[in-house]
Order: sequence, then structure tokens, then C-alpha cells
Amino acid sequence: MESQVRGGTRWKRFAVVMVPSVAATAAIGVALAQGALAASFSVSGQQFKVTARELTGHGFSQYGAYNEGASGKNAVAVSAFKSAEIDKLCQSVVTKIPVLGPITLRLEAGDTAKKQEAVYAERLYIDVADLQADAEFKNIDIGVAAGAISKGPKQKKAEVSQGRANPGGFSQQASEANLKDVKQTAWATTAGTFRLSGLHMSLKKGDGEGVECY
Repeated sequence: MESQVRGGTRWKRFAVVMVPSVAATAAIGVALAQGALAASFSVSGQQFKVTARELTGHGFSQYGAYNEGASGKNAVAVSAFKSAEIDKLCQSVVTKIPVLGPITLRLEAGDTAKKQEAVYAERLYIDVADLQADAEFKNIDIGVAAGAISKGPKQKKAEVSQGRANPGGFSQQASEANLKDVKQTAWATTAGTFRLSGLHMSLKKGDGEGVECY
């Protein structure tokens, strides 16, 4: 029996492709919103976009590394936090669907302007490809060799992410980091705990500004 065709799209075939992944993503999203499990956000060798009105992180370290995924090795700057509060978080990733074209999965949470609690994360690691923000650091130590940070988030990196540090490479650390008007492109986000207040997940046709986070 042929799938029903509307506007050139075989909707039953599309449903078979999309429904299981959307259902799984929704179930994970609910669990994350309830603080029920650890989180790992990565997309088969794809970059995704992240924005935040403000991120305040404690126990911050940053170092050069590479992320190893389906597309091979990608150079990244790993930003690690013992804990972080994120106001108005948005994450978006684009998937190319045959016939339909680009579909954007967009996740938003923690908008304090809407009386929601900020997103809270522990043991947060972000494999960053590009970052724009207004930044302020407290008690910063720049130029530390990557192997010299023996305490704090960096030591546990290998336990929670596929990222690999560059021994002897550039690193920096600070007791606190405050980033405002954050726009970044990342390969992976990993956290031991990720609690999202006011979680909203949506699928939108298309990509680019106005559909993705930026």
C-alpha cells in the first residue's frame, strides 16, 4: 500500500523516520527537566548552535583538545565548569530530511525574564568551535600547561566526554567565569547533572536566523 502523498511528501515514510527520534528526544528532555539523568548532547559529526543571555560558571578551566566523532577529529577549545547557571539557554541543530529539506530541532529553557529558574549544570563540558561573548573572569591563571591542572573539572574530562586534551598545550583556569550575550558553535555538550526549568522543544522547517538559535 502506497504512503499517502500530500504536496509531494510521503507522510507515512516521513513519520517512520522522524517519530522514534522525536519521541526519544522528548522523553530525554522531560527527564532532563526533572533533573533525572546526566546529559550528553552531540550530533554525529555535526556542529550545533548555542546561545545564552548569561552564563555564570564556577571552577572554570579551558584548554585545547580534539573531539573524535563520526566525521573524524575536530579541533576544539574545551570549556569546563564544576557548576554553572545559565539564563535563557537555547540549543539548535539542523537535520537534512529527504524531500522536506532542513528541519531544525530547537531546545530552550531557563528564561528568568519569564519567572523560570536558570538552567543548572554540574560537571559541564562544552567542546567549542567558535565563541562570542562579553566575558569576565575572577582569579584567572592563563598559560598553564594542560597537564598542570590537576584538580577541578579538567581532571574528570575523560570520564564524561570523547574529547581529548593536548598535553602541554595552552590552558587557563579561573575561580569564576561570567559570560553575557553568548553565541557559540559546539561539537558536544556533556554534563553530570543538567536541570532545565521551563523546557521547550520544537521542530521547525528551515534553518538560519529566526529558526536556529542565531
